[in-house]
Amino acid sequence: MRILHTSDWHVGKVLKGRNRLDEHIKVLAQVVEIANAERPDLVIVAGDLYDTAAPTADATRVVTRALSALRRTGATVVAIGGNHDNGPALDALRPWADAAGIELRGAIRENPEELLIKGQTEAGERWQLVALPFLSQRYAVRAAEMYELSAAEATQTYADHMARLIEKLAEPFAEPGVINLLTAHLTIVGASAGGGEREAHTIMGYAVPATIFPRNTHYVALGHLHRAQSVISPCPTRYSGSPLAVDFGEEENIPSVAIVDVGTDKAARVRDVPITSARPLRTARGTLEQLSTVNLPDAWLRVFVRETPRVGLREDVQEMLPNALEVRIDPEMMPNRAGERMAQRAGRSPRELFGDYLDARGNAEEGVRELFDELYDEVSSTQ
Repeated sequence: MRILHTSDWHVGKVLKGRNRLDEHIKVLAQVVEIANAERPDLVIVAGDLYDTAAPTADATRVVTRALSALRRTGATVVAIGGNHDNGPALDALRPWADAAGIELRGAIRENPEELLIKGQTEAGERWQLVALPFLSQRYAVRAAEMYELSAAEATQTYADHMARLIEKLAEPFAEPGVINLLTAHLTIVGASAGGGEREAHTIMGYAVPATIFPRNTHYVALGHLHRAQSVISPCPTRYSGSPLAVDFGEEENIPSVAIVDVGTDKAARVRDVPITSARPLRTARGTLEQLSTVNLPDAWLRVFVRETPRVGLREDVQEMLPNALEVRIDPEMMPNRAGERMAQRAGRSPRELFGDYLDARGNAEEGVRELFDELYDEVSSTQ
């Protein structure tokens, strides 16, 4: 069977005040074009459909239309909630999704059996997919345990809970002749962050070892990290990455979707298909003269200016480079305050430095300087 694996759409993302909805429409239209060309049996969207838990009506319209268009290609479509999504709100769309033939799993609910989705390709290949939305640590680990455990112990407990949950959900994988699949939105120990993820949900207590995945899984489709990459694991495991760079920390990433061919007797083969519809993100550095030679009209720019700070410098850069969303003074041009302070202190006595401190604090209380002199003389005489 063939799978199109994508994740981390982050529809509704605003970059330095710039709405990117038009870019998302183009990107998702290209994903649909790829689906029409590749004819996958299954499309997996592994979380973070939205950039915020309270998406706008426009963002919701873009996501639902994209999911519907993917379903019209003839593929089964499965989408799960990520840490940026509002799981219960996604589940509130389940009646629409069910009517559209889309399998939507926003959050883990009381009936875990619905997290196992089964299907069959037109060629008669049977498959089953464990669809595991993002699970917050505070829900995976009881509150009492969180208060009683150290941070390291809580992290390990989260990983243990995830391992037990996946083991339970994957019990049907023992059935022969079925392609076993799993999708989840989480961080794997040792995987590389893309640069624009929410750090609190990427590192702090949320990294789990790849050993939590059962060996008899034919392919694991992950979301959460924005860089496309394979993960060393007991079974074929991959992040598809985001189909567009969501922040300047991701400018070196190559946005793509993954096309996976897999069978019960055939190891998963993965091809990355680049997504080229969004504007690239680029960083430019230099003096005003050097920046005047920058020719990146199709890119959003982050600019580090190598000039002495002055009023109107930002405006001059943005007039020269209209696509500059962020303009900063290059850190190398910033004054070295620590060096200045060291120079100011050089050769001055402790009494003089303490006097400067009192003046800076506005402390004019009588006797303080004299008391310092007495203490300083006492300490100095004992050395």
